[in-house]
Amino acid sequence: MAFSKQQLQKFADLIQIEITPEEMEKMNIDSVVEWLDKLKQIDTTGVKPLLNPSEHKLPTRADIVTDGNIRDLVLANTPDNAGTSRGYFAVPKVMDGE
Repeated sequence: MAFSKQQLQKFADLIQIEITPEEMEKMNIDSVVEWLDKLKQIDTTGVKPLLNPSEHKLPTRADIVTDGNIRDLVLANTPDNAGTSRGYFAVPKVMDGE
């Protein structure tokens, strides 16, 4: 399957990358597509999906409920006291109200 320069430019525009004409000349996308077609032809029946290439297990901890009522300690970390007396962090506005 051959890709035209127009198709490659369209793909680049869709994924929002800039490709110079010199880079476009050097690209050999057709060989990548051929390689992917070869991968599709591999018989994988009976092969379990691999979720993690490593056999290591992540350490787990017991799911123990603790007293998380430390609001005052958390609010003590604020750089100013705006809002802390009412129990929240005051932050600058980040979105316009349209």
